[in-house]
Amino acid sequence: MHRLNAWLRRHPMVVDAAWAAIVLFFGLVGSDNFVSGWKLEAQISIAVLLPALMVFRRRFPDVTVTAAVAIGLGQVAADVDPASSSIAYLVFAYTGAAFGRTWTSRLALAAGLVAGPLAFWRIHPVKTHIADDGVTAVSNPYTAGEAALIMLLMSTPFILCWAWGRLTRVRRAYLTELEDRAARLERERDAQAKVAVAAERARIARELHDVVAHNVSVMIVQADGAAYVLDNSPQQAKEALGTIASTGRQALVEMRRLLGVLRTSDTAEEYVPQPGVEELPELLEQVRTAGLKVDYATSGHPRELPRGVELTVYRIVQEALTNVRKHGGPDVHARVAVDFGERELAVLVEDDGRGSTDEQLAGGGADGLGHGLIGMRERVGMVSGSLDVGPRPGGGFRIRAVLPLKAAH
Repeated sequence: MHRLNAWLRRHPMVVDAAWAAIVLFFGLVGSDNFVSGWKLEAQISIAVLLPALMVFRRRFPDVTVTAAVAIGLGQVAADVDPASSSIAYLVFAYTGAAFGRTWTSRLALAAGLVAGPLAFWRIHPVKTHIADDGVTAVSNPYTAGEAALIMLLMSTPFILCWAWGRLTRVRRAYLTELEDRAARLERERDAQAKVAVAAERARIARELHDVVAHNVSVMIVQADGAAYVLDNSPQQAKEALGTIASTGRQALVEMRRLLGVLRTSDTAEEYVPQPGVEELPELLEQVRTAGLKVDYATSGHPRELPRGVELTVYRIVQEALTNVRKHGGPDVHARVAVDFGERELAVLVEDDGRGSTDEQLAGGGADGLGHGLIGMRERVGMVSGSLDVGPRPGGGFRIRAVLPLKAAH
């Protein structure tokens, strides 16, 4: 049944043709048997024309409504009595309001308003005659008030059909607007989903790069050192292998945490929190173990920071020190400084190594694509901060990030 209704909605002309066949049948059967000659032929012609117009009323509403009004006026002018097919005029009053243009709707309304008076005048014509005393007399079985009431009642079905058509038009426009709005919201939702997915992928890519680049570089340095001293100093080689193992475990823990973001929120608590400023001493100790000399200093009044700022500071220092180990050269010395200001947090990482190279300025990524500095800039931009990267006066390289904070109480 649902498929049948859907098919009929897609083919409205079939429905109109069915109703037109019914009107045609009753129009031919209900022809006035007491009429003969051309009036009978006119009645039959009207009984055929009106259903024919009904078949095409939705496809050509302006033409069919205009033709129906013309037929109605011609029927009144030719003094042809109405028959059962005259019910089709109500259909065209509805059609003009529901499907026609503005002028067609007004035409249907005007025709409906005058339909009652014209029909009343046709059924009860006003006759005048001159009496014997020379006074003109008007013969009509109804008073003026009664006649006005009857005319109103005869026009009421046309007005109601017109109002129904108008309501149908408004409802159809409302449903169309709802469909357009739903489609627009669906497109916006899809676009927002794509943006959210892209942002999440970029965030996970930054995290993976920072974790892999830092820990793997430490492991490579320790592995090279262990291979160098394996024969002469087995104890140092053993310590280097221990560092490699601990660094690998730490990398594995962070990788598991990153993979945890792909799980449900119920399992998110199983993973360690993201690192912050408090974990910087551990990071620096790991870097020192790998052979890089690093000084660390803080100034201002340390306080609790937003988690986004905490992670940004940690990752900036981590990536900067990774670049120092890879590009600073031998006997390089680095310095890390964190300044807690009233309204901003400044992070400085500088070294006295070989200075800036094209690869280092590109980001120092292991793949040569410059993901390091790109990730830094993205992280700083997400917290509305600024990043200054470039050669250090006197030699070496310098990275300084300024992150805005709320005023301290």
